[in-house]
Amino acid sequence: MKPSKFNVIGIGVTFSPNLKANVHESARLALILDAKLVLIHVGETSHEKKTRFEVLLDPFISEGLQFDIVFRQGDPVETIIMTSQTYDVDLLILGALKKENLFKYYIGSIARKITRQANCSILLLINPSEIRVPCQHVVVNGLKDPKTEQTIATAIHVANRLGAQKITIVEEIDQHEVAVAIEDDKSLRKAIILKERLRVREDARVKKILSHISVEDIEGLQVNLQPIFGKRGYSIGHYAQISRADLLVMNAPSHITFWDRLFPHDIEYILTEIPTDVLIVR
Repeated sequence: MKPSKFNVIGIGVTFSPNLKANVHESARLALILDAKLVLIHVGETSHEKKTRFEVLLDPFISEGLQFDIVFRQGDPVETIIMTSQTYDVDLLILGALKKENLFKYYIGSIARKITRQANCSILLLINPSEIRVPCQHVVVNGLKDPKTEQTIATAIHVANRLGAQKITIVEEIDQHEVAVAIEDDKSLRKAIILKERLRVREDARVKKILSHISVEDIEGLQVNLQPIFGKRGYSIGHYAQISRADLLVMNAPSHITFWDRLFPHDIEYILTEIPTDVLIVR
């Protein structure tokens, strides 16, 4: 399975306090992934604005950065999504905000809607930096899903490009699969045996996926398998947080409905409480 290649990276830019950090993060990533960068500004065009963006990009232009600066007016969500489609963006960068009083990160309404509606992969940044912060540990979901093999291949590709040292594939196992009432030593042993069988099953499935990835891609990376029993989405987000992962890579949901938002699961848990930078692969 070949990884998703990001040839065109887009980012919506506004004149916020994080403007310089967001532009620097996206430009660095474009150079690392050999991609073109598209800055999308929802608002009126002006020579002053264009010059300001170009000044921020100047250090990266000298390194060979290819870029476009696009000005469009309209609804922010629709405009960013349509512009991304027009420019064949395959990775769209969005910023998350921090709730200082709760010490948690959340996505603003515009970024949340784009995340749910965009047809390309999404990178959520919770703490953009003007100076590069090394990525050392990548966590990726190992769900039993048709999209997982490509997601893992993409995570390994990105981890290599970012110079990460370790990647952990998390196998989330629904707690209902081990719903054994613990009443005595016998039932306890039964639950332990069942959990071990499920762990072996999931390890075998993920190892089969890894066997389809070239040795050259994995070489130099410490690859760990981590089974977790719990609620899908919430469990991997919590693991990424406590393991101090620098990047969490997830499958994109097939379709998000009103009921998914009312009764959150999987990616919706991640959108509610972002543990680290998150790459959602489509």
